Amino acid sequence: MITAEAPTTPEQPRQSLFRRISKLLLIALCAEIGYAVLNIATMPVYLAGVPEGHSWIPNGRGLGEAIIGYVLVAFLLSEAVFKSPMGHLADRYGPKRLMLIGPCITVCTALLTLAVPHGAGAWEVIALILLRVLDGIGAAMLWPAAFSAVGDAVEDGERQQAMSMLNICYMLGIALAFPIEGVVNDLAHVRWAGLILAAVLFAFAALAVWKFIPSDTSHPLAHTEHSEIGIRDFLESMRQIPQYLTLAVITFAGIGFPMAIFKIFPIQEFGYSETQVGALIFPGAVVMAAASVPMSKFGERIGRIRAVHIGMALCACGLWAIASGAFVPALRQPWILAVGAVPVGIGFLLAIPAWMASVSDINPARRGVNLGAIMTAQGVGAIIGAPIGSTLYEKLQPLGVQLHLGADFGRYSPFVCCAACITIGWLVGLRILHEPGTPSAVR
Repeated sequence: MITAEAPTTPEQPRQSLFRRISKLLLIALCAEIGYAVLNIATMPVYLAGVPEGHSWIPNGRGLGEAIIGYVLVAFLLSEAVFKSPMGHLADRYGPKRLMLIGPCITVCTALLTLAVPHGAGAWEVIALILLRVLDGIGAAMLWPAAFSAVGDAVEDGERQQAMSMLNICYMLGIALAFPIEGVVNDLAHVRWAGLILAAVLFAFAALAVWKFIPSDTSHPLAHTEHSEIGIRDFLESMRQIPQYLTLAVITFAGIGFPMAIFKIFPIQEFGYSETQVGALIFPGAVVMAAASVPMSKFGERIGRIRAVHIGMALCACGLWAIASGAFVPALRQPWILAVGAVPVGIGFLLAIPAWMASVSDINPARRGVNLGAIMTAQGVGAIIGAPIGSTLYEKLQPLGVQLHLGADFGRYSPFVCCAACITIGWLVGLRILHEPGTPSAVR
């Protein structure tokens, strides 16, 4: 098992469960802050910023939103391609090695980004893309191993609650990344300070894995015989969980549309500073993190599949409220974003833990592989959405002016696409996902 403490029963206090996985949660939180700082908070403003200062450490690189989308896709594609094989390795050798190597890779890539020469034309973009490919390999090593480690450390009845605790780390990671990175960048008066911050965070995560996580010889499946890594792993997961993979691609395509411009949007649309963007996101994300465990328990009571259905419906409603600003100028207000974010947050808290817990329970011997496959499908969806969303953001602004809707029309267009994909995913989910044992359940 991941820790040396004996497993407890689901009837024991939740604090006991928390203690048994607290070190894993700390590592996941630190890593999530690092990935959010690097890819969501820092990279868009760093790549889009006006170049200043030394040519080898520019304040910004002056690249367009479309290029930013392609750089982000390099990370997402690499992560998606490698997650299933890395999940296999986590099953075969145990999670610690992958959880250690992954953050170490990203420490190097964050620092090497500063060394990419500015003004080198296509070579500059190629170098940035290659570094993000290595980032994706690091993330692919870390996350399936971390989910598998948590799944191994708890009893079956505790698994959804444990996944919700990982969900808390995800929400807190995003909540903390924006204000911390914004303050660091604003105080340093440079857009690359977040890269140094990300490197420090990943170095801490790697140190915590090395110091706190026991040897992989304690992993229940470590050193057992497995088939060779290959496409057969993913194909077998496709056979076992096709409904989850289908939904993952559709819904994460929607999530991908605003991914590259999420930080740029409030800066350009509302004139916010980076610190103000963090202050806008922080309270709501903290509230969502605090509500994560209670919402997961509610999802367990109503049934995991029903929780997915209701959660996706709430997300769709909130996203359409936000996307309405594309067509109604009067609704282009920050408070509309806040109002729409409420059902999106509640829906996310209902759907994601139930979804991941269901996948984790399908086959304990293939837990890492199946989780890696679902994450691969999510990455494929994000890969589809991210470059399209960033391109629409840039190219539809002039069209919005021509249609007398303003440049804001282009800025809101990724949210329109996001809302449409989540709605389609909800409808598909109603059709193909059913509680086990029902006549219409997918076999």
